[in-house]
Amino acid sequence: MDYSIGQVKQLLGNLPDNPPNIPRNVMEDGKTWRYVTYRDWTSGFWPGILWYAYEATGDDGLREAAQRFTGQLAPLAHEPATDHDLGFQIFNSYGNGYRLTGDESYKPVILATADSLATLYNPAVGTILSWPRSVPGLDWPQHNTIIDNMINLEMLFWASKNGGADSLYDIAVKHAETTMENHFRDDYTSYHVVVYDKDTGERIKRVTHQGLADESMWARGQAWAIYGYTMVYRETRDPKFLEFAQRVTDVYLERLPADQVPYWDFDDPAIPDAPRDASAAAIVASALVELSTYVDAPKKETYLDAAKAMLAALSANYHTEGDGNTALLTGVTGHKPNGTEINTSINYGDYYYLEALIRLKKLQG
Repeated sequence: MDYSIGQVKQLLGNLPDNPPNIPRNVMEDGKTWRYVTYRDWTSGFWPGILWYAYEATGDDGLREAAQRFTGQLAPLAHEPATDHDLGFQIFNSYGNGYRLTGDESYKPVILATADSLATLYNPAVGTILSWPRSVPGLDWPQHNTIIDNMINLEMLFWASKNGGADSLYDIAVKHAETTMENHFRDDYTSYHVVVYDKDTGERIKRVTHQGLADESMWARGQAWAIYGYTMVYRETRDPKFLEFAQRVTDVYLERLPADQVPYWDFDDPAIPDAPRDASAAAIVASALVELSTYVDAPKKETYLDAAKAMLAALSANYHTEGDGNTALLTGVTGHKPNGTEINTSINYGDYYYLEALIRLKKLQG
């Protein structure tokens, strides 16, 4: 935790005063950050990191920085939804800010953004449209849904319980159910994308856009499934979601390398020389700390011990300390088929790593 807060403060002190100044990923020189504006899908992770750093320390300087960067994202609440990532953007920033400060000015921003996200819901399909634009191989204008979209449901659940419409809860549940029925192979590994007929809801095809191949197990996709269904169980308390969260977790743990950090795709023939994805390890570690609180022994110990082992591995082997990189983690792979952000540092890896540390600290008192 001390290391993480130190890295956050160091990075904060080096950022440009004006946008684009949200750090997204470290470039090929291993230390220079690429900056983005509020429109980037990762824009909420940096203010979220600052909110977690404030939560861990009570440092007013970190709170003020978190407020400043959170405020940059305000326009998203009032613009038409351009993709599903509004939850990543607004709930990680405004959501954490509201949770920690109770600032009432944050609440209408979250509620308006939840309403905006809900405009992408297609009742004929039963899911939220992920990419409302042409993406190669996804049969636009048919309806596509990616596994990452599970994480954005948390904002809908929150909104439905904090003054938003009841329909937001219903949309989130239906999306989770439809995804559970269509997004997974018989062994509970996840596809990245499902394409549905936009008019009938019929499933057209399943692909793994950011993984090695359509039938391969893309590490971060499986991580989103583990995290997403754990969260959906928390919000609904429906046992079917708890059972499913365990099934998608167990196959991940069964196939995980001994050093606890997955290769970017579990089926890459280049293993053991394939790139890792430390962000997937961080996402799963955070999810398993929470999931361990919902199950009984021996699963409780299995999941918590696994989370601790993942965090220990990240701490021992994926810190950037001393090499001029102000991120928390290295070894993150973003979009290998596209040749971008491979074996580097990306803000969402840092976000879930810090979240996992905070969750574990709370659990241990």
